[in-house]
Amino acid sequence: MSSTARMRVGRYEIGRTLGEGSFAKVKFARNVETGENVAIKILDKEKVLLHKMVGQIKREISTMKLIRHPNVIRMYEVMASKTKIYIVLELVTGGELFDKIASSGRLKEDEARKYFQQLINAVDYCHSRGVYHRDLKPENLLLDVNGLLKVSDFGLSALPQQVREDGLLHTTCGTPNYVAPEVINNKGYDGAKADLWSCGVILFILMAGYLPFEDSNLMILYKKIFKADFTCPAWFSTSVKKLIKRILDPNPQTRMTMAEVIENEWFKKGYQPPSFETAEISLDDVNAIFDESGESANLVVEQRLERPSQMNAFELISTSQGLNLGSLFEKQMGLVQRETRFASKLPAEEILSKIEEAAKPLGFNSEKRNYKLKLEGEKSGRKGPLAIATQVFEVAPSLNMVEVRKARGDTLEFHKFYKNISAGLKDIIWKT
Repeated sequence: MSSTARMRVGRYEIGRTLGEGSFAKVKFARNVETGENVAIKILDKEKVLLHKMVGQIKREISTMKLIRHPNVIRMYEVMASKTKIYIVLELVTGGELFDKIASSGRLKEDEARKYFQQLINAVDYCHSRGVYHRDLKPENLLLDVNGLLKVSDFGLSALPQQVREDGLLHTTCGTPNYVAPEVINNKGYDGAKADLWSCGVILFILMAGYLPFEDSNLMILYKKIFKADFTCPAWFSTSVKKLIKRILDPNPQTRMTMAEVIENEWFKKGYQPPSFETAEISLDDVNAIFDESGESANLVVEQRLERPSQMNAFELISTSQGLNLGSLFEKQMGLVQRETRFASKLPAEEILSKIEEAAKPLGFNSEKRNYKLKLEGEKSGRKGPLAIATQVFEVAPSLNMVEVRKARGDTLEFHKFYKNISAGLKDIIWKT
């Protein structure tokens, strides 16, 4: 490890950033007592208080802590400092389902059905506990090292909103291409029916390799969604076409229900119901996170890094998929995930300067600090400006690992950016 201090919260040593959103960051961490690797979602307490979401956040976290399902990322515990809330989650290292689609174009029907069954299992179980996702899309569907689907951000994808007196949710959230028409309509919606619509869009993508509703003009896109204006490709079987059309019914009243999906003949082929773990779960930590009496036992100490962070063995292995270190430093520049990485023997400052130079002609502004580089596109993409975070990690005295990660924006736009920039980085990449 580097002699430079790292951040530590309770029993956890905090490492690299795995992802970030408007209200939270997700970081790699290690339990120093057990050696177990986890992911920690860090929420800004001030923002939660500002949005008057304390009660709802506590309810959602309590519910998520009680959920034990093989297809939902597990929540272990919750901690807080004076300014932050730390949600300790299961670390899943098999990548996104999105990347599987990007690499193969589309999945065969039996494989698509297998993932769809796991998705429906997870969503149906969480709905039975009163938890709704509201932003289901391939990027929120992860795979573990055994290829098992894991839904991430369930109940925590955005600041949760209160269900009003009419029993409906009233917040338009989610990614437009996956969002049900009643959510866009802003007249209130049933969280379960809206989630099922998103599941239908995901099934279409798994089998087609592209979105059912797509247009660069947002109003035209919305019109297509309102009318359920889509066409199934010729290779879809008749039974899956019927299923998708019943799920993507723009009228939530006549839309297929989750129970009907589970009883559908196409869905039931090769279906294996999940087995559940039952355990005594304490919610003491959830009740304590907003307790302002006394000093917090989990105060975070941050120290400025004077050199690139050193990456030790446990983090190096976790960076790769499972224990396969062959995939750690990518030899092929073709398939790019939401994050990608390469090795370089050049000094950290020189690496970041080269990336900065290569990104400038592509229309990206940059900000450099502490061996980290933030790039932000000048133009707004499909999900706003594309933002990219780059960090250099020292693996050995003469070897650095460079991580390039999408911070905000569209994953496909990040794929395109990386392919464009990689040509200008050939002289800094160490060929293993």
